[in-house]
Amino acid sequence: MRDSAVRRSSEATVYDVSIQQAMELSMETRQTMELNQADQRLDVTKSSLSGSNFNDVNLAESTFDNVKLAGSKFNDVNLSGAKIRNATLAGTQIRDASLAGIKITDADLRNAAISDCLIDGMTIEGVTVAEMMAAYRASKA
Repeated sequence: MRDSAVRRSSEATVYDVSIQQAMELSMETRQTMELNQADQRLDVTKSSLSGSNFNDVNLAESTFDNVKLAGSKFNDVNLSGAKIRNATLAGTQIRDASLAGIKITDADLRNAAISDCLIDGMTIEGVTVAEMMAAYRASKA
């Protein structure tokens, strides 16, 4: 393959080719892409990024539309103002992240867990979480 690199690991062979090149060569378009210290804008639609790792990444104002992110890990990321629509996030872990200004609508939040987070101004169905927590604590006293 011209203008491409091949790297082998214990898990798989990773071809450093574009999707277009893969299609021209009749290769499967499932690939591992590594971006390191890149200043790139990615538009991701109708794709599977399940099991991906996002570490120390600025994803502010990003849009994930019809994307599978199940089992992915977001660590030290900026997701402020991000738009996530029709996405699969089951088993996803988000740690040390900025979600300031993010809006979650029409989502399945069953078994979701939120802990050790700044919640100033956070609302659920128009009620501040701080008010809910105060009422909960008062009912337990």
